[in-house]
Amino acid sequence: MSDSLADTPYVPSTAGESHSSGGHHGQGSGNITKLALGAVGVVFGDIGTSPLYAFRETFVGPHPLAIDELHVLGVVSLIFWSMTLVVSVQYVGVLMRADNKGQGGSLALVALISGAIRKSGYGPLVVLLGVFATSLFYGDSMITPAVSVLSAVEGLTVVQSDLAPFVLPIALVLLIALFVIQKSGTAKIGALFAPVMVTYFTVLAVLGIYHLVQMPEVLVALNPWYAIQFFLTDKILGFLALGSVVLAVTGAEALYADMGHFGRGPLRLSWFAFVMPCLLINYFGQAAMILGLDDAQAAVAMENPFFNLAPESLRLPLVILATCATFIASQAVISGAFSITHQAMQLGFIPRLSTRHTSEHEAGQIYIPFVNWALMTGVIVLVLVFQNSSNLASAYGIAVTGAMLIDTCLMAVMLLVVWKWHKALAIPVIVTFFVVDGAYFAANATKIPDGGWFPLMIGGIAFTLLTTWNKGRRLMRDRMTEAALPLNVFAKSAHGSAARVPGTAIFMASSNMGVPSALLHNIKHNKVLHERVVVLTVEVQDGPYVEPQDRFTVVDLGQGFYRLTLRYGFMEETDIPAALAHAPFCGGPFEMMKTSFFLSRQTLVPSEKPGMAIWREKLFAWMMRNAASAMEFFRLPTNRVVELGSQLEI
Repeated sequence: MSDSLADTPYVPSTAGESHSSGGHHGQGSGNITKLALGAVGVVFGDIGTSPLYAFRETFVGPHPLAIDELHVLGVVSLIFWSMTLVVSVQYVGVLMRADNKGQGGSLALVALISGAIRKSGYGPLVVLLGVFATSLFYGDSMITPAVSVLSAVEGLTVVQSDLAPFVLPIALVLLIALFVIQKSGTAKIGALFAPVMVTYFTVLAVLGIYHLVQMPEVLVALNPWYAIQFFLTDKILGFLALGSVVLAVTGAEALYADMGHFGRGPLRLSWFAFVMPCLLINYFGQAAMILGLDDAQAAVAMENPFFNLAPESLRLPLVILATCATFIASQAVISGAFSITHQAMQLGFIPRLSTRHTSEHEAGQIYIPFVNWALMTGVIVLVLVFQNSSNLASAYGIAVTGAMLIDTCLMAVMLLVVWKWHKALAIPVIVTFFVVDGAYFAANATKIPDGGWFPLMIGGIAFTLLTTWNKGRRLMRDRMTEAALPLNVFAKSAHGSAARVPGTAIFMASSNMGVPSALLHNIKHNKVLHERVVVLTVEVQDGPYVEPQDRFTVVDLGQGFYRLTLRYGFMEETDIPAALAHAPFCGGPFEMMKTSFFLSRQTLVPSEKPGMAIWREKLFAWMMRNAASAMEFFRLPTNRVVELGSQLEI
């Protein structure tokens, strides 16, 4: 039960100011089109593959609807207005304005808000909401690859019905291959993402137009009255149908979370000018096709309306294209899980995990083995247990709508507290989205017995782990601070009582208060001090990036002692040797071959002290045991690290 106290602490700051530019780290307008095309390949895969199953599930899911004009027009009207309100207005219109130095996502939003409400009693609640939204994402990132790839491969049964026994094995092979290639990075195949997805969305539109031309009157469903009429006629079924309609907007949160990669402008351009029109044309095309068939044909076509859009001779190429698209969509979700895990590590909610960079040019392209294999295991279990995409769709949605509802809560705080909108404007906006997202969440709650329990279980486990780690780290720091000896006092007393030897010793400390235990143990057992002693603390700020001039703070304590504080944004890599190469005056430059890094290793002893329940203390100790070493996390040279341990009760 041991780990280094050099873990990155979460030290709140006021760095998280909202930027109004929404640009991509200073990208000029000339690059907007290029970035918009790149976004099509990376960001829109999840929402782009929804036409494979969203329309179908509304009719053949756990609460089937009659396949008639009232219900078909009502459902497609609901899809249109859901996409307009949730994606276009809430996420693209409002939430994308809440960027934390260009970055989006639940954790970035929490970091942005926390600075404004830190002193109020709501601060901890907002943080917990953000952590829970992040936890739900892990459940979603297991279901998305499983349901997407399965729904695409199931298209083979439309091509030839006797291929049904091969669907599950082919889907499993594709999914396993997807996770296996993660370790080599996606930089090379990533270049193909945009052309494939642009082709895919274009095909969606072409297929939709083909059927819309034959029955253009289906476009009357743009009128919200058809959705209202559906509810007035079938109140209960209309409410339950929302649980499947929301599948058409899954992936909306990805637009916000991936804002930092492409910028607000390019994402809005690609959504409004290309992605949204292609999706809506396809959904209306599916509705037109169904209404153009007699009852018996419509019942057969509704088993897989997406693939039935294509002429029989083109269905196999469509299956191949759709499978490629779902592969890319799944890749984006997995990459998102890596990015969110990295953010959570930096913010102090997850222990250090082994992280590898898969690109020399893109800092954001990372691979976290533990997350990769955990997701793969979950995906395989899901496919084997649920067997087909319709069953999986019953489990899908609860995590997404839960995260959307949390984002709405955070948005309410953002509008009222941070942006200080006038209540007459803010309250109608907030109430509207609470009603919409609350209805979706309530409708999906009915799916919990049919499989919705799975993402909630995964989210609950993740939430327990994240909050246990965060609280355990805070308790450890508090226990150590209680008996901390001021460093300036120690420097004066130790100077005359220990021999000084050549070189530099850097003692890692999780807090900039007091003397690190490794320094105390070193002088106690070795009875020597290096000529230069640097106590180094790494602080992670609320903002995603830290300006170079704000990176360092140096305090010269005299007698060859220095306290150095190194600051990083939560999106940055904590590469200490690289940072020390640019450190300001600290008694001279740092030469790695003459520098030793001392880490404190604490053996955790669970006790009855007030703080956490014993089972959580044991869980925290287990997480500490399995955390990656500080040496790897901070990129310390392996032959220059010394670890000194002690016991600690929390």
